[in-house]
Amino acid sequence: MNRTQTVGGVSDADGVDCARQQTAGDLLARASASETPPTVFWHTCIFALAVISFCFADTLHAEPNVIFILADDLGYGDLGCYGQQQIQTPHLDQMAREGTRFTQFYAGSTVCAPSRCALMTGYHCGHARIRGNGVVPLNPADVTIAELLRERGYHTALIGKWGLGEDGTAGIPTKQGFDSFFGYLNQNHAHNYYPDFLWRGESREAIAGNIVANGVASVRGHYSHDLFLQKALAFVGQPHDRPYFLYLALTIPHANNEAREKGMEVPSDAPYADRDWPQPQKNHAAMITYLDAGIGQLMQRLKEAGIDDNTIVCFSSDNGPHREGGGDPDFFDSNGPLRGIKRDLYDGGIRVPFIVRWPGHVKADAVSDLVGANWDVLPTLVEFSNGTAPAGIDGISLATTLLGTENRKQQEHEYLYWEFHERGFAQAIRWGDIKAVRLKPDATPEIYDVIADPGEMTNLALSRPDLVKQAEDIFSRARTEDAAWPIKRD
Repeated sequence: MNRTQTVGGVSDADGVDCARQQTAGDLLARASASETPPTVFWHTCIFALAVISFCFADTLHAEPNVIFILADDLGYGDLGCYGQQQIQTPHLDQMAREGTRFTQFYAGSTVCAPSRCALMTGYHCGHARIRGNGVVPLNPADVTIAELLRERGYHTALIGKWGLGEDGTAGIPTKQGFDSFFGYLNQNHAHNYYPDFLWRGESREAIAGNIVANGVASVRGHYSHDLFLQKALAFVGQPHDRPYFLYLALTIPHANNEAREKGMEVPSDAPYADRDWPQPQKNHAAMITYLDAGIGQLMQRLKEAGIDDNTIVCFSSDNGPHREGGGDPDFFDSNGPLRGIKRDLYDGGIRVPFIVRWPGHVKADAVSDLVGANWDVLPTLVEFSNGTAPAGIDGISLATTLLGTENRKQQEHEYLYWEFHERGFAQAIRWGDIKAVRLKPDATPEIYDVIADPGEMTNLALSRPDLVKQAEDIFSRARTEDAAWPIKRD
């Protein structure tokens, strides 16, 4: 019987494994009870223990499984556990109760590709290969989370959106440490929730039932999010003889920009159909609740597979909320108390939800105000896998905070740094409670105390020239020059 076939979340091989376990136990019992010669007895014991070890291989490996779930354009205020009042997210709220929720955590950028590059490589966008949305791919010298975990013996899989290398480049997932890939390579292709093809490994796979013209489906047979969830549930439910890393890079609630005001694509606007809201807002809310429901299914599958306690699950977003495809971030207060949205370097564009759950290890029902960013994910996960992160990266491990280690002090950042290459060239830094935003290369930085003033409404630059000077010093040394990402001056 095929060990990888799954029915209802339970492997067909489960019965075979149970039979093998019983047979192994019977062998030991019979050998012990009989007058078997010693040499034969010990050979029988060794064989029986080998069978038992094989049967329990999925749960006995020392390193935990890792699932990193990334939402697309989900705002800091879009989840109930972060203050959302209208959109229902019960499963992510439960995940927060069962794990640690970060309140001062940042994306790698205010747009897609550089944020995902920071996540994958551990470098902020002053040092990373990809610092803006464009066609620059990762190259063979770049080291990703997937590569590092694969070196530790992990099975690595990416399901969803990549955005760090096109077909024919060294940046595709299967050349950046992933054993398997199913999803979108190109971020513009990922706008369409009803694509006529997706990538499986390095080959296109047609999606029957979807007919597309100019980025919009005229015939809609298969919703890509459903396909990704099905693949993820199957991957998690199947037996594994080694730990795994699943990067589940979902596209909800990004808009299909090509569909203009009808870009919030979702199979149904339930459970908001009867609300007195504009249709795009019904769809936007439905997308987030749909995302949440799928995560609930995934968490249930972990329990069914018996690996819940040995699996780290992380959830975050790649940047702040959008105003695209009919979406209106003000309608649901998607940025919460923060200023700005996607493509802004104010906190509403870059501060994001971050939740980590690992039963029995990561502190439950905990809230952390540690200042961190998604380039910290790489060293954190590598430490959890008992590995060593590359020297010289910008990320720091958050393991001490997550595990509540009392005899070890959590390392903290000197500063966080961002740069943005659309609409000119802008930069931002955060050090301690202070945030600086520079909208042009030679402009005086705006200065904010983001703890006392989370909405970044009171610019302290005139009253605190000392902070301006500190900011300018950090800006001067936070980035390396890169011909692909020059500083643009008027």
